[in-house]
Amino acid sequence: EAKANLLYNEIDRNPLFIGTADKKDRSTMNATFLLVNEENQETFDKMWKEAGISGIPGHRSVGGYRASMYNALPLESVIVLVDVMKKLEEVVKQSQVSV
Repeated sequence: EAKANLLYNEIDRNPLFIGTADKKDRSTMNATFLLVNEENQETFDKMWKEAGISGIPGHRSVGGYRASMYNALPLESVIVLVDVMKKLEEVVKQSQVSV
């Protein structure tokens, strides 16, 4: 639950992301989410890959992302993903300021 709470809190807090499941229906094992603006996809994909994250692309018919948080996955791995999400937010804010 700690891993799911950490990730869902970031999805809900960060304006660049939106969860695909209703809050009442959210899974503690698989968090699914989308980028609000697909223009950020290339940057986000590069960032999570550089952070050593793998296996988060969503289902081919739905798109977006799916982060699996099964028991063997350490909390630190979720922290890495949340940090990447926060860094993306900073990058987007900086690009908006410089425009």
